[in-house]
Amino acid sequence: MNPATGLFLTVTLPLAALNAINQASRTVMAIIGPVLAVEFSLSASELGLLAACMFASYAVAQLPVGIALDMLGPRRVQAAFSLVAAAGFTVFALSDGLPGFALARVILGVGVSAGLIAILKANTQWFAPAQVAGMTGIAMAVGAMGSVLTTAPVEAALPMLGWRGVFWLLAGLSVVVAVWIFVSVRDKPARAARRALKAELAVMGAILGSRRFWRYGPAVAMLSILNFTYLGLWAGPWLRDVAGYDGPARANTLLLYTLAMLAGSITIGQVASRVQARGYPAMLVPALCIAGLVAAEIGLALQPTGATAVTVLWVAFAFFASGGPSGYVAVGQMFPPEQMGRVSTAINTLTLSGAFLLQSAIGAILDLWPRAAAGGWDARGYSAALALSVVMQVLIALRVTRK
Repeated sequence: MNPATGLFLTVTLPLAALNAINQASRTVMAIIGPVLAVEFSLSASELGLLAACMFASYAVAQLPVGIALDMLGPRRVQAAFSLVAAAGFTVFALSDGLPGFALARVILGVGVSAGLIAILKANTQWFAPAQVAGMTGIAMAVGAMGSVLTTAPVEAALPMLGWRGVFWLLAGLSVVVAVWIFVSVRDKPARAARRALKAELAVMGAILGSRRFWRYGPAVAMLSILNFTYLGLWAGPWLRDVAGYDGPARANTLLLYTLAMLAGSITIGQVASRVQARGYPAMLVPALCIAGLVAAEIGLALQPTGATAVTVLWVAFAFFASGGPSGYVAVGQMFPPEQMGRVSTAINTLTLSGAFLLQSAIGAILDLWPRAAAGGWDARGYSAALALSVVMQVLIALRVTRK
């Protein structure tokens, strides 16, 4: 067996399995969120806040997680966090109202908080720099399977399992993955002596104080912010209220979204590695993804209703938004390799804080218009929210181009 293949199967793949659960924990709300909104009479603001609760705890956990990954390694950190994720799914399955759901999402946010970062840390430890983006792209494609399985398959399973059954199933899978990570994953011994916690915190402070980080980090984070925000909740309601899709049609379109994200993860990761190997700037591919995502958002803001246009625009949105991890790699490689965990979690803190704010803001924007008789929201609200996203991306991208 090729050594790189062996490392992928024993180190990267188990960590990617937990990232699949991470992706599933976000995507499942796009299918189950509208069901909960009807069953428990949740407003758009309440539904947005509920989905965003996970991002709040996810964001708070990022900086400690980065330090833990750099000091302890992915194996122990992820095995423990997978059990925390199992607890979050269990609380959700047992809850009967907004407070319980919110608590469950907070616990889940902690449990999945190192999903991407652990993969980046492990790949940086075991693979050559030009291989990291490619291997990470494959791992993200594996993770995207969590999103694939929580779209049309969950919609089809709801009549049999109910939404509680779906969460019980995710809890069981989290326990299985915890055991797999603990048994399979290896941590590469550190080349240098481990420093005291105070010194490690000082490194994190230096990263957060770096002008280079603040020039590139926010632009990279916006790719994942938009992916988390829409796949995590608002793409489903948009398909209902703007395109007029029923439950199965929404689920099928979200399935195409997740398949496009899977294809984008592999394609963009491989292209980024090849571009870097040929001497081009590592940020070139993420920059092209930003441009493509802005174009897709503008198209969606124009409220297309034809099935072809709707599908093409959401597929393009998903494909380009999946370039976020390649951007993480590009920014992380601007710093010493042993700091990859902390650089990545610093970007992820921006990502998750932004996702929390944007997901909540979209709910508030939608509530500015009267609610439709069928229970949905006015299409103008979605266009206003997409216009806000475009403006944010353009302003942040201008900072990258400024010398």
